Amino acid sequence: MTATELGLPTIGGLDGIPTTEEKQTAKDYTSDQEVRWCPGCGDYAVLAAVRSFLPQLGLRRENIVFVSGIGCSSRFPYYLNTYGMHSIHGRAPTIATGLAVTRPDLSVFVVTGDGDALSIGGNHLIHAVRRNVNMTILLFNNRIYGLTKGQYSPTSEVGKVTKSTPMGSIDQPFNPLSVVLGAEASFVARAIDANRAELTEVLTAAAAHRGTSFVEIYQDCPIFNDGAFDVIRRGGDDAKQRIIPLRHGEPIRFGADGELGVIRARDGYGLRVAPVAEVGEDAVVTHDATRDDPSFAFALSRLSDQDLNHTVTGVFRNVDRTTYDDGARQQVADAQAGGTGDLAKLLRGKDTWTVAQ
Repeated sequence: MTATELGLPTIGGLDGIPTTEEKQTAKDYTSDQEVRWCPGCGDYAVLAAVRSFLPQLGLRRENIVFVSGIGCSSRFPYYLNTYGMHSIHGRAPTIATGLAVTRPDLSVFVVTGDGDALSIGGNHLIHAVRRNVNMTILLFNNRIYGLTKGQYSPTSEVGKVTKSTPMGSIDQPFNPLSVVLGAEASFVARAIDANRAELTEVLTAAAAHRGTSFVEIYQDCPIFNDGAFDVIRRGGDDAKQRIIPLRHGEPIRFGADGELGVIRARDGYGLRVAPVAEVGEDAVVTHDATRDDPSFAFALSRLSDQDLNHTVTGVFRNVDRTTYDDGARQQVADAQAGGTGDLAKLLRGKDTWTVAQ
């Protein structure tokens, strides 16, 4: 049962969240807690972007909640003047699921890191995504374990030398977007902490989406993995040759003068990059984030490699799909309407057993 059917107000894709006509600013979302991250940490840029975009949603602060796991990024709830919970390692999506199901009047955010979400929290992440729970997941990816002082993480590149891999990592890293697209996530995007405009645009679209919105944010850890994304964070012509920005409904071109484009792979199964002058403008594919089949978005995610020769940013996929929380509430409503909502009867039903004395 949707929030609209429950008689709750709506605002765009934020179905059922009470709104406010009070003019809000970033200051309204700034808590009284001292921000305690290392100088130069990319989390500062993300926090500033979040504080700036939240007022644009027009929601009441008491109807917004941030749930985090464990890690540097998981301090996020302390620094926002909303409801928040610093929860258990890797389990933030689980707690957020409970909130989303029982409280359709809340806009639920999850803040997590590459270690928190993709290692101990891997199962919780993919199941939240496949269920399409109505929440926005922000995954801060710095390719390292920062809070525990510099061990390699599930996104660290092959050969990465860390305290826990002194001879170089031999693990194949996760591509987070490929992982969630494999679970058929309904909204998938990537942004870079240093690109404030694109980050704000992506966050706003993610919050407005009904279902699980997954946003990967490349974020710098200046202490234990400094410069991990410098080739794309610093801008300039080199970055323009690497960053492939996505715009729904537009041909996928990039480069200083748009001289490079994304075209179909020769084997017909994927995508590749080629000079537009060699293949012709008609060969350049047009981005469609609303394709029901996730294969196209998955192919886009595979263009990004661990060496950052190419990095695709923007919204990869944005489709409508039934949400888990709407379905759960509908079942409860149907049970109550049909007179079958008797907990005592359920507990004393046929599927019982006796424990020997």
